[in-house]
This record gives sequence, structure tokens and C-alpha cells, in this order.
Amino acid sequence: MITAGDFRNGVTFELDGQVVQVVEFQHVKPGKGAAFVRTKYKNVITGSVVEQSFNPTAKFPTAYIERKDMQYLYEDSGLYYFMDMETYEQLPIEKEKLGPAFAFVKENMEVKVLSYKGNVFGVEPPYFVELKVTQTDPGFKGDTATNATKPATLETGAEVRVPLFIDEGDMIRIDTRTGEYMERA
Repeated sequence: MITAGDFRNGVTFELDGQVVQVVEFQHVKPGKGAAFVRTKYKNVITGSVVEQSFNPTAKFPTAYIERKDMQYLYEDSGLYYFMDMETYEQLPIEKEKLGPAFAFVKENMEVKVLSYKGNVFGVEPPYFVELKVTQTDPGFKGDTATNATKPATLETGAEVRVPLFIDEGDMIRIDTRTGEYMERA
């Protein structure tokens, strides 16, 4: 059990039969009245975000999310296949459960498959990946104001904004949490 007073970012718990994860929290002690915890939490299955206030002594069952290292193998007719690195079993997952960060995952890359009580609800790629730029327009010298960027297509098909000096064939590092260019690899 966890109390609302113990909430921290990333804590998962059960609320009304749903598994939720704390996104933001704030302990509030007004001049008059009792203290409360203002919380923004996300349903880990559906992805919906809700703001709600709780009494700091309110108790909730802790939800343990299993994160298993698996290797992405291939996609076949809408199912994405992952292999357990220990047992070599293959697990098919529907596209809806993969999330937007999966656009930066290429074949044979290791990811974390997230599940709760045996039900897979998401895939978490590594925080940083190195990918090759397959298509981008050339940047012209003197074509800058400040922090000028251009669109680039990566080997996985994802599109990101990159600085003008990046050319086709360059390897770049991407932050999968934000989907932004970090640096040249």
C-alpha cells in the first residue's frame, strides 16, 4: 500500500481498478483547512491524463509493472514480434500498444516490454538511439538565423528536425523520450 503523501513522479498504483502512474504531484498546505496532495496521473493502459487532489493519508494498492528486456525482431501484417533474451520465446504485440517512441526502434534493437499482471501495455525503447539519416535537404551556407533546422528522415522512417550541417548518411543520436536530435554520432 502507498499513501498519497508518499507520491513521487513515476510511482504506479491502482485507482478504481485502473493502473495509473504519477506524472506530477504537489503537496499543498493552505493557511486554513487540511493539507492535500494535488496530483496529475496517467492511466498506463489508455494513456489518458487526469488531475485530482487526494488527502495525504489516502491509501492505494501499489502496482508493480514488469519491465522485461526483449529484442525487436520484425513486423508482419500489423503485429510486431519481440524475442525474450533468456528463453528465446517470441511475443507478438499490436501496433496500438507500442507508443510514439517506437518510431525510433530498428530491427534487432533491445527494448523493454512493459506488462502488468501478464498484460502487455507498452514498449519502452532505450533513452538514446543512434540512427542513420536517409533523406534530408542540403543546408546552404549563410542560410541561418539562429538555431536553424531542417526536416530529416531516419532509417526507421521517423522524421526529426536536425541542424543544417547534417547530411544524408550521417549517424545522429536521438532522445526517444522527446523525439529530438541530440548530437552527431
